[in-house]
Amino acid sequence: MVASTRALINSKFLFLHYMTSATRPVRIARKTVEALDICSFDFVDPQGQALPPFSAGSHVDVHLPGGLKRQYSQCNDPAETHRYVIAVLRDSASHGGSLGMHDLVQNELIQISDPRNHFPLSGEAGHHILLAGGIGVTPILCMAEHLASTGASFEMHYCTRSRERTAFLQRIAGSAFAYRVQFHHDDGLPSQKLDAAALLDSRGQDAHLYVCGPTGFMGWILNTARTVGWPEGRLHREYFAAAPVDTSQDSSFEIQIASTGEVITVAANQSVVAALSAHGFELAVSCEEGICGTCITRVIEGLPDHRDMFLTPAEQAKGDHFTPCCSRAKSSRLVLDL
Repeated sequence: MVASTRALINSKFLFLHYMTSATRPVRIARKTVEALDICSFDFVDPQGQALPPFSAGSHVDVHLPGGLKRQYSQCNDPAETHRYVIAVLRDSASHGGSLGMHDLVQNELIQISDPRNHFPLSGEAGHHILLAGGIGVTPILCMAEHLASTGASFEMHYCTRSRERTAFLQRIAGSAFAYRVQFHHDDGLPSQKLDAAALLDSRGQDAHLYVCGPTGFMGWILNTARTVGWPEGRLHREYFAAAPVDTSQDSSFEIQIASTGEVITVAANQSVVAALSAHGFELAVSCEEGICGTCITRVIEGLPDHRDMFLTPAEQAKGDHFTPCCSRAKSSRLVLDL
């Protein structure tokens, strides 16, 4: 999962770096088939207590049996305190997270983290354009619920392969904001397909864009927005999966710990997180794919080889932070603020 453009990267780094990994038990009060290969899960407190509040765009870490941990966006109205709702696409090509989720049953107890938000709504937007691709509807739907309840100006566009793969159809149709939502199906008539350039070229300077979905879909939307002149500060996104990276040419490099001067070699087939852990430096990690931002670390010297989907292009160009779970070095050494 991952994130919108951020103005205060140093503040965010401090928050993430010191974030705790505490979990809480929840009961699966309901498991519902929402569309082909998509199930939703209602999490409630086992004792019937209120759950910690969350905001639109938040997610929780779900700790699955067997040790897997995955991030899932919350898709219910943030005004609700009695439950968290997530939805998961069954993906046989995944690393086991989605299959593990679909194996869970109603009334089962699992552990989750408290909500965190790396994909917040902007308080500066005069109009919000919400764009969802497939299962990327989960944080987008939560945003729509909140914006509708506050009377904010917004529109939602929901793109899927087909109607049978479109989750939450009945929920959206019965909502107070149904008239603000347009559906776009790949197998539908040409007239109903999304014209991203026309949509984004016609919106005013006070509009903000929020997009979540498959990597290719998000790249198309974000690149279209940039082409028609949208600045990065009005583009917000959250990735569910990292893009494939060719690692065949990876080589070793060095990491230096600024506080001690210790130099650690990162092997060609080793992550920075793993190399640091082998020498007693434990960083907080979560997705380990460069999409959640949990492990962001400040770079004092050297040139990172960014392989994450979390930092914006402008943040990557600055080169003063990187994600050690997946990113590497273009220079022979990186000096880290550790």
